Amino acid sequence: QVRLVESGGGLVQPGGSLRLACAASEFIPDDHAIGWFRQTPGKEREFVAGISWTGISTKYGDSVKDRFTINRDNLKNTVYLQMNSLKPEDTAVYYCGAHELGQVSEYVAPYVYEYAYWGQGTQVTVSS
Repeated sequence: QVRLVESGGGLVQPGGSLRLACAASEFIPDDHAIGWFRQTPGKEREFVAGISWTGISTKYGDSVKDRFTINRDNLKNTVYLQMNSLKPEDTAVYYCGAHELGQVSEYVAPYVYEYAYWGQGTQVTVSS
């Protein structure tokens, strides 16, 4: 079982940047993709970005395209989410999840139900 820990959240002004990190407790198997989701009270968890194990394939939610970038360092067992041009509506708890595909694949899962393992989340607040 992959254990994930998010970090890097905090308070930032509109237009600012943050970089979140999702660190795995051990080597991430090559049949695992990693995704970032976010959630606000009373709403469903929303897909933000995802990346295949190779890092070749990425996918982004429409609301963050051209502002957020996902990448990974498999030697450090860590996936990063660089968030630029932050807006108040980006305020949420951000979670990373691991999707086990069962085979090496470039598929990046955009749905919550496809992820078996989750971190505890990190709060991002965008406010002046």
